[in-house]
Amino acid sequence: MGQGLILGIESSCDETAAAVVERGERTRSSVVASQIATHARYGGVVPELASREHLRAIVPVVRAALTEAGVGLGDLDAVAVTSGPGLAGALLVGVSYAKALAFGRGLPLVAVNHLEGHIHAVLLEEREAAQSGHACGEEPALALVVSGGHTHLYLARPMQGSWSYRLIGRTVDDAAGEAYDKVAKLLGFGYPGGPWIDALARFGNPRAVPFAFSQVKPKVHLVGQPPRTKAARTAPIAELDPRLLFSFSGIKTAVLRYVEVHGLREEARARAARLFPAGLQSGAAGTAADPPKTREEAQALCPQETLDLVASFQRAVVGDLLKKSFAAAERVGASRILVTGGVAANRELRERFTREAARRGVRVAFPTLALSTDNAAMIAAAAWPRFVAGEFAAEELTADAALTLGR
Repeated sequence: MGQGLILGIESSCDETAAAVVERGERTRSSVVASQIATHARYGGVVPELASREHLRAIVPVVRAALTEAGVGLGDLDAVAVTSGPGLAGALLVGVSYAKALAFGRGLPLVAVNHLEGHIHAVLLEEREAAQSGHACGEEPALALVVSGGHTHLYLARPMQGSWSYRLIGRTVDDAAGEAYDKVAKLLGFGYPGGPWIDALARFGNPRAVPFAFSQVKPKVHLVGQPPRTKAARTAPIAELDPRLLFSFSGIKTAVLRYVEVHGLREEARARAARLFPAGLQSGAAGTAADPPKTREEAQALCPQETLDLVASFQRAVVGDLLKKSFAAAERVGASRILVTGGVAANRELRERFTREAARRGVRVAFPTLALSTDNAAMIAAAAWPRFVAGEFAAEELTADAALTLGR
């Protein structure tokens, strides 16, 4: 073993990323090529376009990561790649490139689950902090992975230098980040929706619209029947506590009904036309706007009723995430919570989780904003324990869009 340098490659959705991480605890480089400008005009990720953009970016991004780290291919000890879950075509670009690179250089290849990578984004931050003399926790933790494609609760436990994961709860339909994106699109804002909703929510009354989440009830009549939904196929939902299951499709529908009943549809269309003159669905590049930073900018963009609607939506979603995360931590006896994924960058979520953790005497940790969204440093960090244990990918490794983590 040389310096313990692992090149991580991530291409599960709409960001092409590469990073070099030393021994799972020191980030030597992290490069991300975002596709937001490509997908913003459509109001969401278009899988075929994502695959094409990955093909264009993968080589220059890897080269940039190596240059930034000050290393060459000959200095690497292994290559790590996200093998799933994610968009099949996008994953295949990263997996194929990583396999070719590892084979060509005679390096071991480590396959990493994208969800595990997000958890290690927080652990990587903790290990880097430990190098500066700060305490680094290696005890079990309740991990909330919340992003545009995932909302999962795991009990993460260190085991002989590696980590094990037990699924505690998850969404039965939409992910929280997906709900943000769709509500933002409905209201005529940009993509991704999270930054827009979070920015505008500051200027609204979060109690103006009484959104509520009901407990997800087990469907007794479906016991023993073949799974009907993607969520049911990719996780044993029937075995989970219904009190720890999430469902965000209902609040999406509630926002839609509010918009229709209160006559906000035309106002949303007019706003979208101002923000994207070429049209969200036209295929031509719109003029991307940044979320407002002041109350004056927000009120110039939206009437107060829309700002109140946005604030109420965010309060409800964050409240549901908070309630079930802390309930899960109490149930499994976890003294700390790791919150990670793209939605972990949300300002209100961080503030409310931090306050609730202090009230309960529980520790909570988040990745930096740069490591909250998809990146390759988290993939390289998650690969380190597997590299040490000799858990290398087989030659027939391929992308698994429905890959699960934990049981």
